[in-house]
Amino acid sequence: MSMNKRERSILKGAFAGLVGGLAGAGAKMLAEHIFPPRVHGQTPPPVVLAEQVAGRPLPHAQKQAAMQSIHWGFGAAAGAIYGALVEVEPSLGAWKGAAFGLTLNRLTHESILPRMGLSEPKEAQPTQERISEWVTHAVYGIFTDSVRRVVRRSL
Repeated sequence: MSMNKRERSILKGAFAGLVGGLAGAGAKMLAEHIFPPRVHGQTPPPVVLAEQVAGRPLPHAQKQAAMQSIHWGFGAAAGAIYGALVEVEPSLGAWKGAAFGLTLNRLTHESILPRMGLSEPKEAQPTQERISEWVTHAVYGIFTDSVRRVVRRSL
C-alpha cells in the first residue's frame, strides 16, 4: 500500500508498531528457544538492570517478572517508535523489518548494554550468544513489521 502525505499518521503508525512490537517480542522469545542466547549461565541484561535498580539480588520470581516486563515493554516501545518512523520515512522498513531488528541488536546488545555494564562487550560475548541475538532480533523485526503492516492497513 503506498501512502501519500495526506494518509500518513504518526499516531496510527506508532499504534500499529506497538502491536507489531508485541508480536515481534513474542516471536523473538520463541526463536530464543531454538537459538538460546545465554548458554553459559550468564545473567540476562534485564535481570542485571532490575537488580541494579533494586540495589540487591532479586528472588527467582522477581527476576522472571523483571525479565518479562522489560522484554515485552521494550519490544512494544521499540515497535511503536519503528511504526512512527516508517510513517515518516517508509524506506526504514527495509528487508521487511529485518533491517530494523538487526539495527536494534547493534544499538542495544552491541553498544548500549555493554556501556551500561549490563552485558559483556561484544568482543567478549560468546559466538553463540552473538549469533542468537542477530537471528532473534531479525525475527523480531520481521514479525514486528509484518504485524505493523496488517494493523496499519486496518486503521
